[in-house]
Amino acid sequence: MKSSTLVSMLLLVSALSVGYVRSDAWRHVAPTITTHVFQQSGGEDFLELRGGASKRRSNKAKSASLNSKSRTATGKKKVGATAAEKKSALSDTMQRYKRIRPLTRIYITMVGVATLISIIFGEEFTQSLLALDPTRVFYGFEFWRPFTAASFLGPISIGWLMSGYYLFEYGSSLERAYGTAQHFVFLISQVFGLTFLSSLTGQPFFGQSMITAMLHVLSRAMPHQKVKWLIFTVPYWSLPYGLMASDVLQAQSAMAALPHILGIVSGHFYHFHKFIWPKKGGEDWLVAPDFLVRRLDPDSKDAARESVSKALKGRKKNKGRKLGG
Repeated sequence: MKSSTLVSMLLLVSALSVGYVRSDAWRHVAPTITTHVFQQSGGEDFLELRGGASKRRSNKAKSASLNSKSRTATGKKKVGATAAEKKSALSDTMQRYKRIRPLTRIYITMVGVATLISIIFGEEFTQSLLALDPTRVFYGFEFWRPFTAASFLGPISIGWLMSGYYLFEYGSSLERAYGTAQHFVFLISQVFGLTFLSSLTGQPFFGQSMITAMLHVLSRAMPHQKVKWLIFTVPYWSLPYGLMASDVLQAQSAMAALPHILGIVSGHFYHFHKFIWPKKGGEDWLVAPDFLVRRLDPDSKDAARESVSKALKGRKKNKGRKLGG
């Protein structure tokens, strides 16, 4: 602020201090001093002293807001925001994908790869490369065919989407219920069983049979539980047959029931030898090996050992049978 401005301000303060503001002369002097101060300081310093907003700052704020709006209107910031949103959506999708159970995630990835091959190279090439052919498997050593036959769900359609959802839902439920190691044994047993059954019936792919086998094993765990299917409330054991009936009605052909029948037969084979035969005194030969459990389910193995040790410690004394008795 200039020296003349300071002098004018001192005059104004001294006038206020002596009570000059009460006299009538203040009405004539105050406008003159105020005008002089405002003119000498350019108006802005005075406004700053009295707590007002300066024109320069208000203009800067307006220009900054206009520039920000213009930057948004030009699309630069908007493109960056869109890229950030795409990146966050992609990372969120990848996080959800990684949260899927390991074997179910691998199976879904195989389904995606088989579908991508069919889109790129066409149906004819897919049939020749991925379909189950016992001659090529045993004599041509093309051992990938049983696994690709289990992974191809057909071209992309509403049925493909529903089958992929069922695969995720039933596969995740089985793997969560019995553990990754035991689920691996289940999948391997189904691949071998359905390879044999599909070779007998001439089915080139059995991905739908795998899904039905999963559903059958799940339904046998709690067969009489009531579940909602479409608009009906049905017992859980009837869901595989309901899925088969819906595919038959949609295809208008009884041959659409064949993949489901194979899946029910193969799934029941696993369920009988895993859960029923050991109760009859037979050996559970479908149990997951220890090395596989240690590799895939280390935490569950430790939890099982802890539960067994707690059960042994909790047993009452003098309640067991003597050896040789």
